[in-house]
Amino acid sequence: MLAAVGDRLLVRGNAVGSPDRQGEIIEVRGSDGGPPYLVRFDDGHTGLVFPGPDAVVIPAQRQG
Repeated sequence: MLAAVGDRLLVRGNAVGSPDRQGEIIEVRGSDGGPPYLVRFDDGHTGLVFPGPDAVVIPAQRQG
């Protein structure tokens, strides 16, 4: 999994009734875009995330 600052991380709920979580990647701490990622989640909290198989990176729209 590779990401860049500004991409969004979607973490699927892994249990029945568990909601999905989304947030903006504000820092990439791994080499060459790899994890871990510092993520500011939509609920306002920030956390260091080592994404598992239930996570997807949504690329930001970049000017090019």
